[in-house]
Amino acid sequence: MTAKILRKELHSIIDTMPDQKLPEVKPLLARLRDDYWKPVIEPASPEEIEMIDERMKDYENDPSSFVPLDSLK
Repeated sequence: MTAKILRKELHSIIDTMPDQKLPEVKPLLARLRDDYWKPVIEPASPEEIEMIDERMKDYENDPSSFVPLDSLK
C-alpha cells in the first residue's frame, strides 16, 4: 500500500469518526508526528564497533567485494 493511499484511508477514518472521539485521537497523532522527526540515535555498542572495524578491514583488503551505494538506488 502506498503512502498516498494510506493517507487517504486515514483521512477517511478521521472524517467519519464521531466528534467526541477526535480529542482522544489528536494526542496520539501529534506524538506519532513528533517522534518521526526526532529519531533516537544511540552510540554504537562495543560489538557494533567491532563489526564496523571488521567490515572496514574487509573493504581495505578488497574494495571490489562491496556494492556502491549509488548502484542500489
